[in-house]
Amino acid sequence: MTALINNNDQNQAGISCLSALCKAAGDELRLQILRVLQRDAFGVLELAKMFGIRQPAMSHHLKVLAKAALVVTRKEGTHIFYRRNINDGSELALLREQIFTQLDTCELPSEVLDEVALIHEHRSNTSKNFFKLNAQEFRQQQDLIASFSLYGDAVLELLETERQKGAKSVLEIGPGEGELLAALVPRFEQVIALDNSSAMLERAEALVGKELASSIHFILGETNSQAAVETAVDCTTLNMVLHHVATPVDMLKDIYELLNPGGALIVTELCQHDQDWVRDTCGDLWLGFCPEELSIWAREIGFKTGESVYMAQRNGFKIQLRKFHK
Repeated sequence: MTALINNNDQNQAGISCLSALCKAAGDELRLQILRVLQRDAFGVLELAKMFGIRQPAMSHHLKVLAKAALVVTRKEGTHIFYRRNINDGSELALLREQIFTQLDTCELPSEVLDEVALIHEHRSNTSKNFFKLNAQEFRQQQDLIASFSLYGDAVLELLETERQKGAKSVLEIGPGEGELLAALVPRFEQVIALDNSSAMLERAEALVGKELASSIHFILGETNSQAAVETAVDCTTLNMVLHHVATPVDMLKDIYELLNPGGALIVTELCQHDQDWVRDTCGDLWLGFCPEELSIWAREIGFKTGESVYMAQRNGFKIQLRKFHK
């Protein structure tokens, strides 16, 4: 009798979850919200502006989606961002993925896409302006979180493995003050540095010195700019960059396209944290990322996960060093 009652309770719970999911997915606006969250995370105010509705109404829709486990929240200091619930291992995960797959074939209204573009542009400009104004203090600001000396050798070890396999070209995105660039020149036949900040790119070029700089191809632009798109490399390094990027998943997707078949991406990044002061002091847009989140993004794009190294710092930050292969 007890087993029968338990089974009935489980069945009822399953029906309730299915009912909540169907109810949440049965509204056109909520489906559009889920479509917008395909590869990004937004706050309630951003979403309200995007769809032209009041914040309380948007909060209600997000509550319904969260109750149905279609979205999950991520706290960024005092801000809460919403993203799709990609895979939580539940019995309804497959149905949820089928909804997302079908939804992603649908086009969003042009006015919504325009608002998304404005939000991305605002995020990007915020980051660019910070580095334009603070290029001279870059090292000091980085040292507050994690200096290159803490992870540089580990990055070089992972790159050396690729070099021994035959890798000849390497691209560093966001080279900072050029510490890694100086170490890459004697190791690779082709070294490229890409940055969307002219101030930072000029600083890196000056600090590596004229002799080394002559062996490096410096590109000013984004990962989707024409000069970058025409680049094909065996390895790409991305050190403490993603948390400054308006749309991290899009950058990872761009990098996948830049890599030669079998190429490697090495990412050094902060694990998720709650130290909100880094937004103003260091220009961070995101407070790190969960390792599982990076893995899911990479897998969806087509990467295969390689080695991982984690380093805990005394200041409370934790660094993740990840390798992904195309």
